[in-house]
Amino acid sequence: MGDVKEDDDAILKTFLAEVGEVERDNEVVRILSCFKLNPFEHLNLSFDSSTDDVKRQYRKISLMVHPDKCKHPQAQEAFGALAKAQQLLLNDQERDYILTQVHAAKEELRMKRKKQLKKDTASKIKSLVDEGKHEHIYEQSEEFQKELKLKVREILTDQEWRRRKMAMRISEEEGRLKKDEEEQKEIRKKKREHEEQWEGTREKRVSSWRDFMKAGKKAKKGETRPPKLKTEDPNKSYVQRPVKKG
Repeated sequence: MGDVKEDDDAILKTFLAEVGEVERDNEVVRILSCFKLNPFEHLNLSFDSSTDDVKRQYRKISLMVHPDKCKHPQAQEAFGALAKAQQLLLNDQERDYILTQVHAAKEELRMKRKKQLKKDTASKIKSLVDEGKHEHIYEQSEEFQKELKLKVREILTDQEWRRRKMAMRISEEEGRLKKDEEEQKEIRKKKREHEEQWEGTREKRVSSWRDFMKAGKKAKKGETRPPKLKTEDPNKSYVQRPVKKG
């Protein structure tokens, strides 16, 4: 009887270990299938969760998917995604940004519901009688939470796309400015090189000019000068004949 009980205990222990491993693997798959821009999904938390809720949930899930405890080949990736989600939700600026999008999603869904209520008189009357209580209950429902989750995904995706387009434009503008700056540098460099080259040949040019002026003063005796044009009469041209000296 004792041997049977020990065998049963061993089988139970193995079974629980296998179940635990399956749960760990499932959690890894769940984390990696979450919408990447919504850290609340990674931690499996509602949008109204506090920072303490975030810390507690992170400790709980991180123990399940930690690479040292989970054999799933993507456990490290899931653990990293979980750590990033906690970091975002504990950062006031990042958290406020996400909650702003959540608020925008709620407003869109509320407007949509108001339009639906206009078509449904009974629901509209009930909503007025309950003085808003009916709407509050509805927003706590699973149906609304699913809609909200999808709407938040939609808005976060749109915002991320806008952010990336803006970053791309900024990058392109920075590239253009850098190119212009490099072109201006090249122009200034060439101008400086030209000025240095011109200054370097200054003595040579001055010397050549002096030689030219000296040669002009040494005209030989009896040399015929080139003819000059008289332009007193615009309709005629007069050529001065060469005059011999002596």
